[in-house]
Amino acid sequence: MFKNSTIMVTGGTGSFGHAFVKQALDNCNPKKIIIYSRDEMKQWDMAKVFDNDPRIRFFIGDVRDKDRLYRAMDGVDYVVHAAAMKIVPSAEYNPFECIKTNIDGAMHVIDAAIDRKVKRVVALSTDKASSPANLYGATKLASDKLFVAGNAYSGDKTTSFSVVRYGNVMCSRGSVIPFFQEQAKTGVLPITDPRMTRFMISLNQSVEAVWTAFNDMVGGEIYIRKIPSMTIGDIAKAVAPNAKHNIIGIRPGEKLHEQMISVEDSYSTYEYPNYYKILPAIHNWSVDPARIKEGVKVAEGFEYNSATNNDWMNAEALQFWLKRCAQQDAA
Repeated sequence: MFKNSTIMVTGGTGSFGHAFVKQALDNCNPKKIIIYSRDEMKQWDMAKVFDNDPRIRFFIGDVRDKDRLYRAMDGVDYVVHAAAMKIVPSAEYNPFECIKTNIDGAMHVIDAAIDRKVKRVVALSTDKASSPANLYGATKLASDKLFVAGNAYSGDKTTSFSVVRYGNVMCSRGSVIPFFQEQAKTGVLPITDPRMTRFMISLNQSVEAVWTAFNDMVGGEIYIRKIPSMTIGDIAKAVAPNAKHNIIGIRPGEKLHEQMISVEDSYSTYEYPNYYKILPAIHNWSVDPARIKEGVKVAEGFEYNSATNNDWMNAEALQFWLKRCAQQDAA
């Protein structure tokens, strides 16, 4: 599918973008990968990481700028929409900026992709979009709804849209792990609540979830990879076993536990060996055999919650992942 194709990644200089580009170059032989982002220094650093590979092109731009997106998507076959304002407290204190990036930006990506005749678009989402308790989650829920509805909006055009939803990415700059690693130097870790649980996923698993969506999608599906849960207390123990804990309480907009599939979603959710798929309730797409494929409908009232998950990661398993990340960074 991707051989000799042009792929664009919005917000592509982040941890996900680095992992995605590496896998794409190693396995897919694309003609070109466009990194669309607004920080030229991060683009400069990324170019050096990939030894100025001529297949990678850098495009300065913001998803808030519709005209710039139109220019950037000229000739693009596939888009991964990773750009977002993601830090929960930042969104709470800067709500208008969060809306401009996460909602207005999503609409701009949809419009540009349809008009430029992009074949498929996969948008990255978050567990915080399911029954959101903070503005970041609310804007990503709105974004998810926009990308699902984009399939009807495109009409008889060729563009299809789907969403990939996952939890905290281990080893990424946006996770709590780098913060704990830095704080460990002081001997004290600030802990919101040791009972707090979160879904955990590796960078490679997050990229694999996107490849799954691209290869499986008809349009409108929300893909949720099956991943383990972990408590904040165990994360802290894994990162800094000898550090003391200072309980500071839950920050504005945070949940004690996260979910990726709500009870309300269960009516149109199907299970597969490695993931779940929420199908759209609109246009009878939730009963479309082409979208369901070999899926098995989950039980009514099913909820995929980090507190009641059947799969758990312990401190030893996380320490293994951290060692792998350190080895990859050193390579």
